[in-house]
Amino acid sequence: MKLYLTPGACSLADHIALTEAGMDVEMIRVDLQTRLTEHGNNFVDVNPKGYVPALEFDDGGVLTENVAILDWIVGEKPDLAPEGRLGRSRNIEALAFIATEIHRPFMRWMFSPADTEKQAAKQAITERMALIGSKLQRNYIFGDAFCTADAFLYVMVRWARDSGFDLSDKLIAYAQRVEARPSVQKALQAEGLS
Repeated sequence: MKLYLTPGACSLADHIALTEAGMDVEMIRVDLQTRLTEHGNNFVDVNPKGYVPALEFDDGGVLTENVAILDWIVGEKPDLAPEGRLGRSRNIEALAFIATEIHRPFMRWMFSPADTEKQAAKQAITERMALIGSKLQRNYIFGDAFCTADAFLYVMVRWARDSGFDLSDKLIAYAQRVEARPSVQKALQAEGLS
């Protein structure tokens, strides 16, 4: 398998989760400006959408989008979702919320040329982060077990923290706990982020 990623981008969540799952995956860097891989290949041939992540299987099939890839990982390694009848669904619920309510506004905040749009996005991110922070009662989103949704949330908290957003002490402590995990340290080092 190959994971197409850009260091520090949202694909870091997939990198962390694949590492946590112990899966043997080749990491291939993508320059999102040129749409070229580190080997000089046209990334659009792999993912016509032109953005990361993309997970290419040995048979040539490709899966894109964080929610889909992170859920696929749970299918392969079920202990990366909460336990119980609704565990996997709860994980998907969290992934969808992070993707639509935090990640999407981050794109507007980072790339919109309009100040009003940037401020509205920042406000939305801040409110969503506060909501998640208020719900954190234990080590991770669903208690004491790390799930793929934690990998995605960690990347969003990292972006907010590194961008100077006002985050609760709970979220800062959460990010520190996640960063202390060996899988996260390994992914950060591989992407040149630590």
